[in-house]
Amino acid sequence: MKLLYELSEEQMGLLGLAETETIEYAIPLDLAYNHKLHQAKDAFAGKGEFLVVTHEHLYVLSENEVAKKVVLADCSEVRCEAQIYSGILTVTYKSGEKECVARFTMREMVRVSYVARGADIFAKGQEEKVTSLEYEKYCEHCGRALPGTSKCPYCDGKRVIFQKFWDLCQGFQWKLLLISCFMVIGSALAVYMPVVQQQFIDNVLADKSGGTREILIFVGTMLAIVALRTVIEVIRYWWCVSLGAQISLNLRAKMYYKIQVLSLSFLNRRKPGELMNRVAGDTRQIRQFMEGVFGDMVATLATMIASFAMMLYLSPKMTLYSTVLIVLVFVLTRIFWHKIHTIFHKQWLKNDKMRNGLSDIISGMRVVKAFGKEKEETQRFENLANDFAATQKKNETFWAIFYPCLTFIMGVGSYVAIYFGGLSVLEGDMTTGQLIQFVTYTGYLYGPLGWMTHLPRSIMQMLTSLNRIYDVLDEPPAITDKEQALAHEIEGNIEFCDVSFGYHSYEPVLEHISFHIKKGEMIGLVGASGTGKTTLINLLMRLYDVDGGCIKIDGHDIRSLKGESLHSQIGVVLQETFLFSGSILNNIRFAKQDATYEEVIRAAKAANAHDFICKTPDGYNTYVGEHGYNLSGGERQRIAIARAILNEPKLLILDEATSALDTESEYMIQQALERLISGRTTVAIAHRLSTLRNADRLVVLDGHHVAEIGSHNELMEKRGIYYGLVMAQLEMAKQKQV
Repeated sequence: MKLLYELSEEQMGLLGLAETETIEYAIPLDLAYNHKLHQAKDAFAGKGEFLVVTHEHLYVLSENEVAKKVVLADCSEVRCEAQIYSGILTVTYKSGEKECVARFTMREMVRVSYVARGADIFAKGQEEKVTSLEYEKYCEHCGRALPGTSKCPYCDGKRVIFQKFWDLCQGFQWKLLLISCFMVIGSALAVYMPVVQQQFIDNVLADKSGGTREILIFVGTMLAIVALRTVIEVIRYWWCVSLGAQISLNLRAKMYYKIQVLSLSFLNRRKPGELMNRVAGDTRQIRQFMEGVFGDMVATLATMIASFAMMLYLSPKMTLYSTVLIVLVFVLTRIFWHKIHTIFHKQWLKNDKMRNGLSDIISGMRVVKAFGKEKEETQRFENLANDFAATQKKNETFWAIFYPCLTFIMGVGSYVAIYFGGLSVLEGDMTTGQLIQFVTYTGYLYGPLGWMTHLPRSIMQMLTSLNRIYDVLDEPPAITDKEQALAHEIEGNIEFCDVSFGYHSYEPVLEHISFHIKKGEMIGLVGASGTGKTTLINLLMRLYDVDGGCIKIDGHDIRSLKGESLHSQIGVVLQETFLFSGSILNNIRFAKQDATYEEVIRAAKAANAHDFICKTPDGYNTYVGEHGYNLSGGERQRIAIARAILNEPKLLILDEATSALDTESEYMIQQALERLISGRTTVAIAHRLSTLRNADRLVVLDGHHVAEIGSHNELMEKRGIYYGLVMAQLEMAKQKQV
């Protein structure tokens, strides 16, 4: 999301900045303080109000004056606040006075929130700048809402779209060339057939000068042409099917790989059903276009051009009369072009929404059945399906009316040709054979033109799918390895150096976190829900990059380490254990695909999982079911522990590894964890503070900051936040006993 727009010379003149003052943020405000609403195009064009922030000042700039100037050094807080259908930007002065300095609609809420956060940082005397990785919701050039893509398909232009289509065919150009050649040959044969017919009618039938021999020659010639066209058509169709299947296969592979390498921040912005639809549905649409449309498109265009040329050769006057209605057809198609694009893109979005609903319901079927909400969820899905069906019905109704109208107009053109051609024959200006030849070419022109009225629909469907596919393929990964990234063997020393992070940088989850973990030390992360414990380990695993500061492992910034090397040396046991559909063996081997059977058994024994695995019907080959639901929670957790230790990790991360388990399962897992922790640097999260009794030190998070650090005894003596958490849990335990 753009946070620094270019100001005009007039606006810069109004600001009158000092030479040492640099603009850090400049964004348009779409709602003036006097309630006047600015159009998106005006705001992006530099008209209306602007919010400008430098290190020293905050300005609200109107068209003719600086409406507000705030000295940031005098402020204690700059904040963006949501109101009803709008938002306000407020500053709180060190004197305690609070003032509203700008207003905007909810459309600009996120953008202003980022800038407000940046201004607040400057007000506190810090130099850190906020950045935004979020998509723009509206095109800054035309003001249109972006249709679920990062780029505007309207402003990209046709050249960019067709360049993408050409890139799509890289490696298959020779096939495209051969297909085009075959289609041109087929078109040439089609155009030659009326010439043979005209000569037979005028030279044989009209003069009655031929016999059986001439008829056989004509029939044989026509059969040969038809047979040759059929062979060409079969070869052409086979190549188109092969090409479409190969392109679709390559696209699916690229899409799946790209989804794998993209960061969690991107995946969290997308719904699973939407991504599935792009991988499966949109690539299928490309294949169908290559099979059913592209193959006919070149042949149709070649036939139409050749037919039109022959019509001009036979009679320019009749050609003019016959083709005048084509202009009307193209005008109507052009008028409705945007509507066709819009309605089919809307249909795509409804389809995405329906797939997302289906994915949610199937994934949460256990919860649905547990609460007895089958009817309600069925009704909810029916509503989504009905919504999609209504949109689809509306689109097909429009097409069912639009296409016959075009067909009727084109049919009139054929009868115009027959009328004027008949007059020419009666007047002696044209022979009967030439009239039939001309009418045949008219059919060649209007027949494919009827097919081409479907072309906008097919092209729009393909272009919509192409935009959605390239929206993923063009997305740059937020987390990448540097060119000279290190494949470092981890020893276990970890240092958090003034780390700040927020899933939205204007809304920090962690601020200025600093502490050190020694090699082989176990650190427990403690704090209330929402204080950033899981976020901290996400940063340590480099699932996200920090917004400020750095995290070092053995003195190396983790951003300088190879991602594959880093993750191969980290073992993770999460609260929500996820097992893949498959066998127990494959799930344990997930961490190390080439692990031997002996290594798997050794890891299972260390995780106290070997005994229960041996009691299952097929042992290590037992199918665990979808998400591992054939196993109990404790059994799934022990398999997850075995998976975590299979590759002998140097760094171990435990996120509520024993939560929501019965006493026996917790005891078994605690035993496994004690063996697992020995000699490894470990970072553990637990709400049950008793599970952290073996931790060397505890880090207590509160209010996005590190509140306390120390051992259990040290923190109890402090009688601070940790002491309060322990006493609260002891009180709850006493109440349960009563």
